[in-house]
Amino acid sequence: MKDMRTPLGKVRGLGSAKEGTGHFWAQRMSAVALVPLVLFFVGLLVSLNGADYATVKATLGHPVIAIIMALFIATGAYHMRLGMQVVVEDYIHSEGMKIALVMLNTFFSFVIGFAAVFAVLKLSFGG
Repeated sequence: MKDMRTPLGKVRGLGSAKEGTGHFWAQRMSAVALVPLVLFFVGLLVSLNGADYATVKATLGHPVIAIIMALFIATGAYHMRLGMQVVVEDYIHSEGMKIALVMLNTFFSFVIGFAAVFAVLKLSFGG
């Protein structure tokens, strides 16, 4: 018995990965940021319901709308990456598979986020 600390002393403030608190807060903060962004997005979808292509393109081409949409996409992709990372780390027990899936999750989230932001920017700059 080399370690004289109590079980509570061993785990206080740190999880097994030594970074769980930061990940927890990042996920919660991105969720809070997504609340108004999702409400804006749903409102935008409702307002554009039945609109023709030119109207949708003009609306998404407005700089304020484009910035809010880019924030929505970036925050959503980041929140998605954090959430899937938790699922992979909790339910995949093979260390090699866990590392591979976390890497794929990161790449997938980046590619999806980049492609969606690129599409919004292309519309915004008149593409």
